[in-house]
Amino acid sequence: MSVVEHSEELLRQVAALPTLPGVYRYFDAQGQVLYVGKAISLKKRVSSYFQKNHGGTRIGHMVSKIVRLETTVVRSEAEALLLENNLIKTLNPKYNILFRDDKSYPYLKMTAASEAPPTAGVAKSGAAPQQFSRVAYYRGGVEKKHHYFGPYPSAWAVKEAILLMQKVFRLRTCEDSVFSNRTRPCLLYQIKRCSGPCVGHVNAADYAQDVLDAQKFLHGDAQEVMRSLEGRMMAHAERLEFEQAAELRNQVAALSNVLHQQSVDNVSDRDVDILAVKVQGGKACVNLAMVRGGRHLGDRPYFPVHVEDAAVLMDVDDEAPADASAALEGQVEVQVLQAFLAQHYIGVPMPAVLVVSHPVGKGLLSALSEQHGFKVTALHQPREQRRAWLDMAQTNASLQLARLLAEEGSQQARTRALAEALDLTNEDLDALRIECFDISHTAGEATQASCVVFQHHAMQNAQYRRYNIADITPGDDYAAMRQVLTRRYSKTAEALAQAKHAGVAPSGSDRLPDLVLVDGGKGQVSMARDVFEGLGLDLSLIVGVEKGEGRKVGLEELVFADGRDKVYLGSDSAALMLVAQIRDEAHRFAITGMRAQRARVRLSGGKLEEIPGVGPKRRAKLLQRFGGVRGVAMASAKDIASVDGISPELAEEIYRALH
Repeated sequence: MSVVEHSEELLRQVAALPTLPGVYRYFDAQGQVLYVGKAISLKKRVSSYFQKNHGGTRIGHMVSKIVRLETTVVRSEAEALLLENNLIKTLNPKYNILFRDDKSYPYLKMTAASEAPPTAGVAKSGAAPQQFSRVAYYRGGVEKKHHYFGPYPSAWAVKEAILLMQKVFRLRTCEDSVFSNRTRPCLLYQIKRCSGPCVGHVNAADYAQDVLDAQKFLHGDAQEVMRSLEGRMMAHAERLEFEQAAELRNQVAALSNVLHQQSVDNVSDRDVDILAVKVQGGKACVNLAMVRGGRHLGDRPYFPVHVEDAAVLMDVDDEAPADASAALEGQVEVQVLQAFLAQHYIGVPMPAVLVVSHPVGKGLLSALSEQHGFKVTALHQPREQRRAWLDMAQTNASLQLARLLAEEGSQQARTRALAEALDLTNEDLDALRIECFDISHTAGEATQASCVVFQHHAMQNAQYRRYNIADITPGDDYAAMRQVLTRRYSKTAEALAQAKHAGVAPSGSDRLPDLVLVDGGKGQVSMARDVFEGLGLDLSLIVGVEKGEGRKVGLEELVFADGRDKVYLGSDSAALMLVAQIRDEAHRFAITGMRAQRARVRLSGGKLEEIPGVGPKRRAKLLQRFGGVRGVAMASAKDIASVDGISPELAEEIYRALH
């Protein structure tokens, strides 16, 4: 029996489990999910956790925290595997190998061309933009009426493909609104990157043929496209249509050049994903390279978390081997690869062929095949071109993991240096939490404050916060700092006071950071000190980052709210590097938020025409009088009424709409 004491109710629940396939979840006392697993036999698998003595191992540490169990019975091992990884992605359990969700993959989008022009949106040439397919970069949900190519591993790869479509097939990339308002061809036409459909320099039939050729090329039919272009070129030449023949000759030359540059092109493999795993120093990297339409599109690294915790659970989590590759499932690399395959391809299109650096179990491949509706195969020891692709992926995985380990080692050294320089008492450097605040605006417009968080030796993007600052004098950074600090820490101060009065320890969510950085010198620190004094919080937490002489980077000094003398750490100090990194991130986050807010304020004026009684002419008069949308928004109703054609009643309506 395990040395860990569990409740009778939990042990009875374990004893009553069925010998059926399913998924189980373990929870701790706070309701946080600890682990999600699958089993061919729920009773056999779950019982193994509670019947063995795991001692002081990581397994034992996890088992000691289990207070509640949930299970779901399914029909097959494949269903269990799919459900397990769906739950892992949604619940983020602490002891599973976990790949964080990234943004959706980018695609190259070709809009569908309509045969009949619409009643609106017609260019001066008489051509409707909907008649001519547009090539664009795209993320998000797909619409069946349009054509999508990809997914691509990065935005850069999509943009390279779009550039290719412009060079070879001269397809348009402009928005429909731009297309409809052209009276002469744009620069892209002049440099032979567009055929100029907006001004009638190409007819719809010829443009549609270029679109068809582009689609064939993206599907991997490059040689067929080349033969088609050469045939059309010769036909024009025989009819003495030398200008058209010359255009096609240029397309053939451009396509030939592209095919020559594609050194990793292989038309026998249209769509393939290549996956290589590298594990070192308790960290792992999965490098995913993509081949689409026979062209290698580049790669992307993924770094899972909880690798060490999940690895030690493999012994207790093993079923009897179901196939030859199962004997290798004790390898961490195999576990990482299989976790990636199971989690990554949930809701993401995948090819039928995978080239992998380690063997993959048949059960996983069957589940993926069942999920996607076609047979998925994995090649572990490929030859020829596939071998070259896998070698490249393995090299990239090693390089990316080495970079990560170097960066993490550097970050840990920086955290330690800052803790020592400021005499921070937190013994667990991994848990050291720093929050940094910055204010950003343009001449008082769209003032925003940012709060960024540094913990676990890295910036925690998911915990960043922006605060819209209102009811202050425009441009008053001190008032803005007072407002954001009050809003951020007032509830925390109240919770700490209640916990102290009740004589209990505060919960983790009510914990103050170990350090509060404010971007500014004595003035901002003084404002922060007033806020903390009013809330009854520890002043020693507040540190200001004051710019040095000439505002030069590396000359910053630290200003303290509790009366300590200013400190200059030195331009080569690892502690100052960390402070500068956090401060710069707060500034970047504030700037991007402010610009987005300012754009919304300015663009909201574009709704002037939506106000009843305000048409294009009145809108133009308003913008001319007040110098832009911002000026209209800042004007009083009386000022608006002074514009020719604007009645007092309409002025009131405009003022209300903009405020």
